[in-house]
Amino acid sequence: MSDFVNQFWNWYVILLTAISIIACSVVLWSQNITPVSDQAHTTGHVWDETLEEYNNPLPKWWMWLFHITVVFSLVYCVLYPTLGSFQGVLGWSSSGQYEKEVAKADAETKPLYDKYLAMDLPALAADKEGVETGKRLYLTYCMQCHGADARGGKGFPNLADNDWQWGSDPAQIVETISAGRMGVMPAHAQVGADTIKDLANYVRSLSGLPADSLRAAKGQEAFNSVGCSGCHGADAKGMAALGAPNLTDKVWLYGGSEATIIETIAKGRTNQMPAWQAFLGDAKVHVLAAYVMSLGKGGESK
Repeated sequence: MSDFVNQFWNWYVILLTAISIIACSVVLWSQNITPVSDQAHTTGHVWDETLEEYNNPLPKWWMWLFHITVVFSLVYCVLYPTLGSFQGVLGWSSSGQYEKEVAKADAETKPLYDKYLAMDLPALAADKEGVETGKRLYLTYCMQCHGADARGGKGFPNLADNDWQWGSDPAQIVETISAGRMGVMPAHAQVGADTIKDLANYVRSLSGLPADSLRAAKGQEAFNSVGCSGCHGADAKGMAALGAPNLTDKVWLYGGSEATIIETIAKGRTNQMPAWQAFLGDAKVHVLAAYVMSLGKGGESK
């Protein structure tokens, strides 16, 4: 409740809670003061000719359950943060409870992660227990983007192949997870639709895909003249330092159709891998990096 921007919402919650408890108490009180006659009364509702609905009061034990509920709610409002910005006399909060549970879990698992942190990545990537621990971390934090099988999807890299956009060196994998990455392909709409189509055909030809040979030849000239080689290299094999993909390996992050490549060149692409260092810490990042290495054939270069 600490995120209230003004006192209106604070009092709104207090009044809504108080009115609800009072209304429940009034209903209970009204049921207790209603005299009960020795003669049974019906509501006048009849089904199947003889099945009548009687207007009998609730059993006393059931009524007492409702009374206990009202008393419990009052005690709860005093002890816990229920009434607007009032934090309760116990000072409990969901964030505080979460931090305690995380601290307890971290303390219990610290010896295990310390052992993993002392191992170098290639050794940890070959350790069955360490890889299984990394897999659990992956399924908790990474599968939402890269998939349960780590094969990614459109715009999300496949981690199970041997293609490394930012490099396969252990230190580079750790840096990718810990600091994140920002991949930017600038838009080149200014070169014109015809040149973009030439470039798309050239890029397809590099991977052995069907392409217009005349346009591919023009695209090869344009590849150097419009600046594509500045990032992807003169041989189009990319530059890991820039995160510029290899255009010759038949691996496509967004798709390899002519239309998709034209869209990529014309409009550009922006893709971000979030940083996990502050949230996970050194040891868990280390274990995750080892797991990713184990998926990518041990971190071998392409």
